[in-house]
Amino acid sequence: MPYRAPVEEMEFLLDKVLGAGRLAKTDRFAESAGEVSHAILAEAARLAETVLAPLNVAGDATPARLENGVTVCSPGFAEGYRAIAQGGWVGMAASEAAGGMGLPMTLTSCVNEMMDSACLSLALNPLMTQGQIEALEAHASDAIKATYLDKLVSGQWTGTMNLTEAGAGSDVGALKSRAADNGDGSFSITGQKIFISWGDHDVAENIVHLVLARLPDAPAGTRGISLFVVPKFIPDDAGNPGQRNAVTTVSLEHKMGLHGSPTAVLAFEGASGWMVGAPGGGMAAMFTMMNNARLGVGVQGLSQAEAALQAALAYAAERRQGRSPVENGAGTILDHADVRRNLMTMKAQTAVARAICLDTALSIDLSRALDGDQAIAQAARAAFLTPIAKAFGTDTGCEVASLGMQVHGGMGYIEETGVAQYYRDVRVTAIYEGTNGIQAMDMVGRKLKDGGAAARALIAEIRETAALDGPHPRLNAAADQLAAATDWMLDAPMNDRFAGAAPYLRAFALTLGGHYLLKAAHADPSRMPLAAFHIRQVMAQVAPLCEAASQGAAPLYADPLAL
Repeated sequence: MPYRAPVEEMEFLLDKVLGAGRLAKTDRFAESAGEVSHAILAEAARLAETVLAPLNVAGDATPARLENGVTVCSPGFAEGYRAIAQGGWVGMAASEAAGGMGLPMTLTSCVNEMMDSACLSLALNPLMTQGQIEALEAHASDAIKATYLDKLVSGQWTGTMNLTEAGAGSDVGALKSRAADNGDGSFSITGQKIFISWGDHDVAENIVHLVLARLPDAPAGTRGISLFVVPKFIPDDAGNPGQRNAVTTVSLEHKMGLHGSPTAVLAFEGASGWMVGAPGGGMAAMFTMMNNARLGVGVQGLSQAEAALQAALAYAAERRQGRSPVENGAGTILDHADVRRNLMTMKAQTAVARAICLDTALSIDLSRALDGDQAIAQAARAAFLTPIAKAFGTDTGCEVASLGMQVHGGMGYIEETGVAQYYRDVRVTAIYEGTNGIQAMDMVGRKLKDGGAAARALIAEIRETAALDGPHPRLNAAADQLAAATDWMLDAPMNDRFAGAAPYLRAFALTLGGHYLLKAAHADPSRMPLAAFHIRQVMAQVAPLCEAASQGAAPLYADPLAL
């Protein structure tokens, strides 16, 4: 079935559940609300539905390929990317000073969801560029900004992120790439990077790589890493692509999914680069891009859940198979209780993932638009929500895509129906930008360094929702269980925390889900059945998840033969 952008659902969530109207009361985002916001979402929906969605199957069936050292992208991708760039969508969240629209991350996340649902392989390109724009705005010198920002914001050039090496994946501090000072303000970058999304392509005139490398005599680990901007073509005096830099595409990865996205192995062979930020400050600068990408990847997971849900609902409404005892049924598999359970699970998890992602984006926006203690509180809230958005968003993408195949039955396993592509495309999102296990460990490690203040503030919000119509016993019980698990985490040694990090994160996400869906039901009573399903069935996992989160690491190491 054709993809339809869920604009009404997004607007309801922003207006009635998350209170995004607060943005219009700030000086920074006063002009991006109401009709302006609606017009932006409507135009993005048109782009996603009519221009990008038709490219999705072509990108899967005809992957990007490397021919004589030149990367050739999937049919129609150049035209699709041009439509994204010309519409101003790449730089919509960039500052107006840099040539962007200065729009909230909340709106950007909505637009990104639509583009991701339509064609995730292609939409991954502007996501990388958006993160690079934010990193350069925050950390680059005026000279680098003057050379690169306007080209990136316009989409004329695209950006990448180069962290991973064959021997340095999640352990970025183990990287071996080297940087030598050329004495003229530039550095000579040597090394090889793998898994570089959109590392080479033919859809834009230049590619700007952000590369992590180590200076001579730099200390070991992440403290010795610096960040460099390394263009594919070195800009000339007029700012146009000039001499080809010493960056070679060694190969393109053969992947399970995302076939239309060229994932490259890049060799830097004394390539010219320019430092971003201070020596040894590479990880701090790169984390700006990575945090942007972590929210963006959570939205990617959400996007495939939405696409899979739409396809499954359409199929179930027309597929006739078997008989159900339900009276006045439609005569399709929608009559079957187990099919409906799968679809309700898909719908609830998709709605929760969207709420978490947009709530994270909203807190980011408020942290930038407000002042003083309010800004600090929103920044802490955003920081705590980010690993939940990334991990739960992508887990949801994988789970809902799999359930979508189940609803389709045997036809879901046949490529011609298109639903298997959602699962193949989304599966990597739970791995890249920090595996979901790393997100969970970050949540119980760095994100609890505030003594649990951010966690407890969110639990307090959940309790407020539970009290809307008198105490809601199930949501209150989940909040109690989450609070107890948080207290346990704060008292536990770090490896014990890590052992329970993943169930703790999921318990938090599901409980937040009850909070969001109950608020939605209060705003629109027709949504109460979905809220009740989530709270009674899906949230039934919270108690055992919190128990599992509080078991410590000892059981994992008790029997060396168990593995």
